[in-house]
Amino acid sequence: MENFSELIKNRRSMRKFTDEELTQDEVVALMKAALMSPSSKRSNSWQFIVVDDKEIIKKLAHSKESGAQFAENAPLMIVTLYHEYPTGEDDACIASTIIQLKAHELGLGSCWLQTKGKIGTNGKTCHENIREILNLPKDIYISNMISLGYPAEERPAYTEKDMDMTKVHFNKW
Repeated sequence: MENFSELIKNRRSMRKFTDEELTQDEVVALMKAALMSPSSKRSNSWQFIVVDDKEIIKKLAHSKESGAQFAENAPLMIVTLYHEYPTGEDDACIASTIIQLKAHELGLGSCWLQTKGKIGTNGKTCHENIREILNLPKDIYISNMISLGYPAEERPAYTEKDMDMTKVHFNKW
């Protein structure tokens, strides 16, 4: 098992997946990790929709104009949602990151699909499209989608050259 430093160096976004389905144990492990992710004052304001229906995955992958079509072939998609709460969106993003780290630990590939502010090919917002596809209640908000599956490609680990330390500031800008 990788230590945490190795895990974050080796985890890369995957956009190509094999056809192999995830096991129920893998899906449960991903969701348990998500449900243990940090949230403000343990508000647990996040919600998740696990999608393994190929037609729904395809619709979700085409809910925005560009950048997500590759996900139509993913065996699994997790849509991360949240309730209205001061830190709901932040907590949902943290949970999504935890899902991706757990996926890597399980030997799976994943890719975060940004939805905020994106437009669909039909002229509606990506969020309007996702809301219709998943029949979401009005009081639930969309954070992002994550495509998951067994990687069909290899990507090199991050190296020291990939770390731009000029982005790090101490005490002041």
